[in-house]
Amino acid sequence: MKIVLATRNRGKIREIRSILSSRLPMPVEISSLLDYPHIPHIKEDGKTLEENAIKKATTVASHTGLIALADDSGLEVDALNGLPGIHSARFAGEEGNDKENIRKLLNLLEGLPMEKRKARFRCVIAIAHPSGEVHTVDGICEGIIAAEERGKRGFGYDPVFIIPSYGKTFAELGEEVKNKISHRAIALEKACMLLGTLLKKWSSLGE
Repeated sequence: MKIVLATRNRGKIREIRSILSSRLPMPVEISSLLDYPHIPHIKEDGKTLEENAIKKATTVASHTGLIALADDSGLEVDALNGLPGIHSARFAGEEGNDKENIRKLLNLLEGLPMEKRKARFRCVIAIAHPSGEVHTVDGICEGIIAAEERGKRGFGYDPVFIIPSYGKTFAELGEEVKNKISHRAIALEKACMLLGTLLKKWSSLGE
């Protein structure tokens, strides 16, 4: 069986591949959009994380003729009324990057005490078959936004997202712990359980 991850983000690919490889009930060949450079950029113009995940998964499944898995994740900060949310990856603008996104976030929260910096990561994963069949699962991880970046590992907002029970950011905890407790890990755990059923069904259809 083959699955295509609908992303070119190397950090995300490494994280998802590590979790899927260890938890799927059967051997699966996992590729990503890095292996399909001909597939054009997919505009994430949905109004929800679910809409974006479904659009990416169904588009990639249609282009490749393979099962596709896509996720859309967002950071929701209570003090910002849920922002950046679906705009998390482009919070500092279309040409922005992780550092600029974090800088904007910290500037907006400057001076706020820790008890008012509550936030959560939310992840929605869509699994699409070339036939058009699609399923979704989700995961949530609660945390607090740090006053400054901490740690060198991870990507995205990891250096400023503190897990209260550990007192450390995702970037300080590293992949081994993050891959057990993160929003994406929770969603992928559900996705693996669902895939176990779906792969058997789709395999019987010749896929």
